[in-house]
Amino acid sequence: MYFYKFFIISFLAISLGGCNATNSSSKNLFSLKIKGDSNKIHQGNTIQIELKNKKDKTIDSVLYTLNGRKIDLNNGSYALNVEKLGIQKLEATVYSEGETINISEDITVLANKAPKVYTYEIINEFPHDIKAYTQGLEFYNDTLYESTGNPGRKGLSSLRKVDYKTGEVLKKIDLDNMYFGEGITIIDDKIYMLTWQKGIGFVYDLNTFEKTGSFKYNKSKEGWGLTHDNEKIYKSDGSDKIWILNPETLMEEDFIETVTNTSVYNKANELEYVDGLIYANVYLKDSAMIIDAKTGAIIGAINFGGLKEKVKQHDDLDVLNGIAYHPGRKTFFVTGKNWSKLFEVKIIEK
Repeated sequence: MYFYKFFIISFLAISLGGCNATNSSSKNLFSLKIKGDSNKIHQGNTIQIELKNKKDKTIDSVLYTLNGRKIDLNNGSYALNVEKLGIQKLEATVYSEGETINISEDITVLANKAPKVYTYEIINEFPHDIKAYTQGLEFYNDTLYESTGNPGRKGLSSLRKVDYKTGEVLKKIDLDNMYFGEGITIIDDKIYMLTWQKGIGFVYDLNTFEKTGSFKYNKSKEGWGLTHDNEKIYKSDGSDKIWILNPETLMEEDFIETVTNTSVYNKANELEYVDGLIYANVYLKDSAMIIDAKTGAIIGAINFGGLKEKVKQHDDLDVLNGIAYHPGRKTFFVTGKNWSKLFEVKIIEK
């Protein structure tokens, strides 16, 4: 029980919204209040919304929206049923005495269940390049592709094609020294690769590793992890958001926020999409989370503790990072930064 509480607590990140209005005069006229002790509400629960009329103005009508979508109140009550969890803007447009006044309040919609806790079973151990500072890991047509970063050293950010059974690097190109390589994903024989803080990603031909294009980030802060569901690309950036990119234009069109039943969480790193779920390494932790790709709910937490002790211990040994699913074998492959081994594992609920 102690482990369970400790592991779930590691996912917590408090996120509270604040009240705002279009201008100071609107604040003086009306305010929105969510009745209760907190503006954090679980999906499916009912909230009580109170519109305070501070100056006893005549109200002709009120339009309520949640994240831009009209909602209907029943005696001031609304049952939360949102498509995506996280921070939402509740807004009231008040029509009063010939004026239109907008006021809003942020609420945080949380998952209605705590994440389940999972562990792992090692199926196989394979050699891994001990100098590979792993950032991205993905199988494509039974072949493993890997990207590495450059932690302050020249020539270590790279894109690789790897024989996962032997650890042999079959093909490799290095990025320019100005770029810190990050996550990758592969669609239709194209490799998409992120860089960390330069605000740019690259597109490579799968067969030749020739660079065929690039794309700029938009609202996302940095480049961390990539994955896809054949229709959309998902991108982590070190924030609580996982951005959704159009695979044709590579524009950030939407996002989900990663949320537990207690908080918004912001540590998703390397990503892997499997059957509607995103498996994400937790930054600086020997763990991964399982995220509902539609809602952002963190439905599971995988404890990978103990794996790091099974690799060669050396000065450059770093954290767990890199998770790839092999659809043929129906197993996951995980490794870490400068790890000497690649582990094939099954994920098991505790």
